[in-house]
Amino acid sequence: MTELHPEVADLDPRLVALSEQAFDLAGVDVVVNTHLHFDHCGGNHLFPGRPFYVQRQELEDARTEDDYTIRDWVDAPGVRYEPVDGELELLPGLRLVPAPGHTRGLQVVVVETGGRPVVVGGDVAVRFGELDEPRTEGQLRVRALEPELVWLAHEHEPWRPRTV
Repeated sequence: MTELHPEVADLDPRLVALSEQAFDLAGVDVVVNTHLHFDHCGGNHLFPGRPFYVQRQELEDARTEDDYTIRDWVDAPGVRYEPVDGELELLPGLRLVPAPGHTRGLQVVVVETGGRPVVVGGDVAVRFGELDEPRTEGQLRVRALEPELVWLAHEHEPWRPRTV
């Protein structure tokens, strides 16, 4: 998110602008949204003209369901979606995989490393315990990948499967 919005101001979000960090916005060619809740699409406007990959179901829900997200942020000027239906190999070794649960259209990014994959999970789980004891279709799908680690949007360290 790059700004506060009245609809979510009471959540007391912390804003850390990408433009104020050592991050080259111009170097981003493609954007993947795991889902379109406001805290995951609030910076989309920073990348006008780039393709945004999102599951078609997610885009439809974000545009039609009440109290789902901030629609002005979903359809910010210059944002161009590439709707995805199911799995997609975006680049060699980089797959988008549907992982419903947190939202019907949530997807994760699977990075093939030559060993066990690394997963960028967004909100497939909000806390590590949700992957330790998976319940949703998406959490079960992520565990079935037998990942080396999973990065979650609201944790500062990756989740790693317990070793036995």
